[in-house]
Amino acid sequence: MSNYKSAGVDIEAGDDFVERIKVKVQKQCSQYPRVLHGVGGFAAVYDMQDGRYLVSGTDGVGTKLKLAQELEIHDTIGIDLVAMCVNDILCTGARPLFFLDYLAMGKLDLGVSEKIIEGILAGLATSRAPLIGGETAEMPGMYQNGEYDLAGFAVGEVKKEHLIDGTHVREGDVLIGLPSSGFHSNGYSLLRKLLARETRETKIEALTPTRIYRMEVQALQEIFGAGLKGLAHITGSGLANIPRINGAFDYHLTAWPKLKDWSTLFQLVFNKMDNNVSEAFSTFNMGIGMVAVIDREQYQAQASKIHFLHRLIGEVQSGQGVVHLHFEDGKLYQF
Repeated sequence: MSNYKSAGVDIEAGDDFVERIKVKVQKQCSQYPRVLHGVGGFAAVYDMQDGRYLVSGTDGVGTKLKLAQELEIHDTIGIDLVAMCVNDILCTGARPLFFLDYLAMGKLDLGVSEKIIEGILAGLATSRAPLIGGETAEMPGMYQNGEYDLAGFAVGEVKKEHLIDGTHVREGDVLIGLPSSGFHSNGYSLLRKLLARETRETKIEALTPTRIYRMEVQALQEIFGAGLKGLAHITGSGLANIPRINGAFDYHLTAWPKLKDWSTLFQLVFNKMDNNVSEAFSTFNMGIGMVAVIDREQYQAQASKIHFLHRLIGEVQSGQGVVHLHFEDGKLYQF
């Protein structure tokens, strides 16, 4: 059990589904000229026609929920829910305005529900946005006792002149990576199987909440302005998220953190995957949860102003939307 497909998740089928619906959805959206970006990006962008764009994103937590339910730890999974939605809208340069949640259970458990909401509120405190509404659904027959599902909806805004959409990316721009807090909220169908016989302490570490990059993105905007040209949230499909910034270029990763610098948990999982680089980097974030494209000259001149942990990991080159990972084993991997 060393790959995502054998764990029951077919990334290629998911990508194919998106491509299939994209044409239909774009055709429908074309009737609404105020829709700037729809399916395919990290978030949807809607023109408010007053100098602002409204940005929205929706997501869930995936089967990380099963780990929370197994461990009976419910007060952090809400942070993951907020993070998965907010990090996506941050990729446009938007500031979160508000958040809504959807919680479904087989039978309402007040204690568990309260813990989940506490986590959502904690995530929103970091995001600097309020929870303004939501829906709680009791669905006997759909979920077994003790099971629940979550979905979130984040809305933000960005001034037109501050929109980050990747159109200004140029060859020679640098790539910087912002560390993840762990596996975040992707790949858990495989991760849970890999860790099935590990200790409770190891599983609790795998439950570490997804990092929210609200303050880091704001700082990069303030330091670099228009020199911050693109952002990619590294979620499902791993490194394949980076070309979503601008598919007209290739992205060469020449300084990814080395194995010895990975957390013990990342090393353990990588070993259990038989050190399969292609599978690991197309399933998990492997230590970097957000990638930014920055103008090279501006980065060189102002990098000292970045007062949070980051890493120069590569550069943009001409190409056709391919990520080239120059790994420490001396091999070149493409995504």
